[in-house]
Amino acid sequence: MSVGFIGLGIMGSGMTANLVEKSHDVVVWNRTSSRMDPLVALGAEPASSPAELTARCDFVIICVSDTPDVEAVVEGPDGILSAVESGTLVIDHSTISPSATVRLAGRVAEAGGAWLDAPVSGGSEGAAAGTLSIMVGGDAADLERATPYLESYGTSITHVGPIGAGQQAKIVNQILVVGNQLAASEALLYAQGAGLDLHATLSAVEGGAAGSWMLSNRGPQMIERDWRPGFTIDLQQKDLRLALDGGAELGVPLPGTAFIFQLYRGLQAQGLGSEGNHALVKALEELSGIRLGG
Repeated sequence: MSVGFIGLGIMGSGMTANLVEKSHDVVVWNRTSSRMDPLVALGAEPASSPAELTARCDFVIICVSDTPDVEAVVEGPDGILSAVESGTLVIDHSTISPSATVRLAGRVAEAGGAWLDAPVSGGSEGAAAGTLSIMVGGDAADLERATPYLESYGTSITHVGPIGAGQQAKIVNQILVVGNQLAASEALLYAQGAGLDLHATLSAVEGGAAGSWMLSNRGPQMIERDWRPGFTIDLQQKDLRLALDGGAELGVPLPGTAFIFQLYRGLQAQGLGSEGNHALVKALEELSGIRLGG
């Protein structure tokens, strides 16, 4: 069977490369066509549109930035809806609105297909290494069909509930991500102020109760002032808007998340939206006058 992959950005390119390297027959499409070239060089086949890709594939994977992007890929001119047929399985790795997910899944079902919302976590490193965590909403039988492909780039694949549950679980993930990033930023800035060796301090604490993925993976980048993104501030803000909207709908207070959203907004105002989300520490540097690693 052929699998199509739509969206070859910072995450999708690594995921697609893993599919090709695992000897799957892969068809690719990206809005900026030049991003297909490295995957075609690896052995993938290009498509001229999402519709053409869907017509050629039993499985259609989407990994794009935001809710309007997924809607355009699905419902737009030459979108996948025009080519969905009985047996087509759409797997959406994008992080988007849970309610939009349910609506889009319904439209695909009306056309005879099925949908899994399967957002991922683990950064660009995890996408390239094939070690992503994938949280999946949808029918268990559809997940079973999709698992051989998901295992190409994910090591933790968890069925969390019906359609939309995967997106809700990703919001939980992102609340934890930014909370851990703020804690890492405060802690390392404190270590800087105390005159500690930052690398030694990181080694001392990351293996204990204070450890986290963000601390271990982004802490060294923060110390070296390497702001290359595993996940950009702009994308992080998109996810936090989803979290805050969801909290408002559910009546769940998210004061810490709202505070971090405002810190990131200040960084965006400085033109830093394309930097990695670990650049959150820069907002605290502005408040303190202390420069991490400097």
